[in-house]
Amino acid sequence: MTQQPAGGNPGFGPDLVEVFGPSQQDGGPELVQLLTPEGERVEHPDFSFDLGDDAILGFYRDMVLTRRIDTEATALQRHGELGIWAQLLGQEAAQIGAGRALRPQDYVFPTYREHGVAWCRGVDPLDLLGLFRGVDQGSWDPKANNFGLYTIVIGAQTLHATGYAMGMQRDGVVGTGDPDRDAAVVAHFGDGASSQGDVNESFIFAASYNAPVVFFCQNNQWAISEPIERQTRIPLYQRALGFGFPGVRVDGNDVLATYAVTQAALQRAREGQGPTLVEAYTYRMGAHTTTDDPTRYRLSDDLERWKLKDPIARVEAYLRRNGIADDDFFAGVQQEAADLGVRLREGCKALPDPAPLSIFDHVYTELTEELAAQRDTFAAYLESFEGARA
Repeated sequence: MTQQPAGGNPGFGPDLVEVFGPSQQDGGPELVQLLTPEGERVEHPDFSFDLGDDAILGFYRDMVLTRRIDTEATALQRHGELGIWAQLLGQEAAQIGAGRALRPQDYVFPTYREHGVAWCRGVDPLDLLGLFRGVDQGSWDPKANNFGLYTIVIGAQTLHATGYAMGMQRDGVVGTGDPDRDAAVVAHFGDGASSQGDVNESFIFAASYNAPVVFFCQNNQWAISEPIERQTRIPLYQRALGFGFPGVRVDGNDVLATYAVTQAALQRAREGQGPTLVEAYTYRMGAHTTTDDPTRYRLSDDLERWKLKDPIARVEAYLRRNGIADDDFFAGVQQEAADLGVRLREGCKALPDPAPLSIFDHVYTELTEELAAQRDTFAAYLESFEGARA
């Protein structure tokens, strides 16, 4: 076992450079990047960002508001208003870039951390809080936003996504040449989930059936407390080649590059060219969830180094350097974030508790005899309290 350089993680095995080679310290030369951490635009031979300044202003707003959702939810959990919260701090660019690359007819299968993608799909953040408050099991309509309910079982959503994508093929909405009809699926998962059997099985099915699915892996380098060096001996995106489809690694802290890469992968899928694995190379600056203490397993130097790559700060630097936005714009976005924070705080506390018997409503399409008996027994138990009060 070797000692890692500054910013590494001693005690967990070989470091990123030792496993992947000297070029891999910050993602390697194959990392697709269009906006540097200093806010400078750069070119890439295979991917480009062709939208105008208004789109970048929109991306900035999206990321700031998404971060505010995250910070407010974290504070609500600390005050006992949420049972738990899965943080996304530092991963805003990966989620907003991927979310804004979608077309209305595309479908998303998330994990439990895709708050930014949910924002892009029009899901009310209060609906997310209801799930983590425990008053519902996810109250948004997946059909209304083409955004599935959060999946807690690690990696299971990749199989759901692959099956849904195969269904799209059979519905005739892939490869028609009609941009308003052709559709694709995005399956979100993390680097830890890449070790799950479900994920690898979904890769096999997607490759075998040429399914129109984009596997979007947010590699935040920590599977709870296990570093990426324990997950794999090659960069994650290279795993795709073993299954027979392409993979690409993008700077997950670069919203422009993430948008460009995801858009290209989605278009490839819509045209009937099959799956793609996108590895968004980023860093989880917060905890895995609010029950986690990351100071127990990673170095503060590592976190400080990644703060210099903050996805929001680099877009702000670009906008200011090029005179695209002024102080009034940034103040306006901050005020909008503050207003959103107030709505979330007040709205979360006002969420109604569910009726006790509603736990039986969404288990099966048709209630089984056994479940009906359980419901009746529970109903009688609840009624006994009413009789006691009377």
